[in-house]
Amino acid sequence: MVKHIVMWNVRGDSPTEKAAAMAQIQRSFESLRGRIPGLLHLEVGVDSSRIDYACDVVLYTEFDSQASLNAYASHPEHMRVKGEVADLRIARHQVDYTPTDF
Repeated sequence: MVKHIVMWNVRGDSPTEKAAAMAQIQRSFESLRGRIPGLLHLEVGVDSSRIDYACDVVLYTEFDSQASLNAYASHPEHMRVKGEVADLRIARHQVDYTPTDF
């Protein structure tokens, strides 16, 4: 299994604009459920802490293999979502890892 986590900060001059951007990102990524081969789990969270150093939105996904994650990167549905949210973000952070047992 491979975990793929992405966090964004969003555009917006007001809390209302930022909330709309966060909601759009959430809707767009949630639309991928059941459409991507090898995508085992998809979860989108919107930050509730409002701490100044926190990101606004997080995407947490699990893939059955690195090959599935690699295919996701160029999958047409993922490309559609990327287009929908591209102008909504001002920063993006990503971590991909394979969990290990301790």
